[in-house]
Amino acid sequence: MTRRLITLELKPFAALVRLNRPERHNALVPELLRDLLDTLQEPGVKQSPVLVLAAKGRSFSTGGDLQGFWQHRQSIGQYARELVGLLNEAILALYTHPVPVACAVQGLVTGGALGLLLGADRVIMQRGASITPWYSKIGFSPDGGWTALLPSIIGRQQTANWLYGNCTETAERCLDLGLVHDLTDTNPVAAALAWAQQVSALEPSSIGHTKALLKGETGILRARLEAERELFVQQVQTPQARAGIARFLGQDQESSRS
Repeated sequence: MTRRLITLELKPFAALVRLNRPERHNALVPELLRDLLDTLQEPGVKQSPVLVLAAKGRSFSTGGDLQGFWQHRQSIGQYARELVGLLNEAILALYTHPVPVACAVQGLVTGGALGLLLGADRVIMQRGASITPWYSKIGFSPDGGWTALLPSIIGRQQTANWLYGNCTETAERCLDLGLVHDLTDTNPVAAALAWAQQVSALEPSSIGHTKALLKGETGILRARLEAERELFVQQVQTPQARAGIARFLGQDQESSRS
């Protein structure tokens, strides 16, 4: 039996959804994102008072799996279009989910995986965790909401300098920026579930109306995410991006052209 790349545990006060590719630091591939989208549509998840998104293993997610790009290098544009499109749908599904979404984060968050945090209503990060873009280092164009959503949270200049410098920001710095709402020294899933239990005790119709008003019209967000995808697909097909993937994976330059 093929292992599911997403696990689901329904609790009385929350649906706990976890990325389940720990041996690859939950790096994103189309199969994982399809599983995530399917899980988010399950009746038990949509009807649960709160959704908690988490991940198994040492890292929350290291973004798009570069091994996947390498394996699909002969059709890398098509592969990137599919992957980023699915990521955009996952971000929008979280952003528009009918109940509050908490995201429990440990270890590394890199590249487009940030979008899963940006789609949440509350982000709880374990001390020692960090977020790094990696785009300028590898030669990619930003995706995952780095330009579509993050500037509205931390500001355009903060976002620009983070991306330009490929800075690694600590959990404490992310809290200061307003990207993260709570830090924990222990298991972030436990902290997220504790928040979920508090929220579930409130009047659900009031919470639902609040969420609906806050999300507003999503057409502009969808268009901005699509703009990210188009530029990502263009850039990933350049010699510079191919060479960056090969360099990161320790592959020789000649095979990056094959």
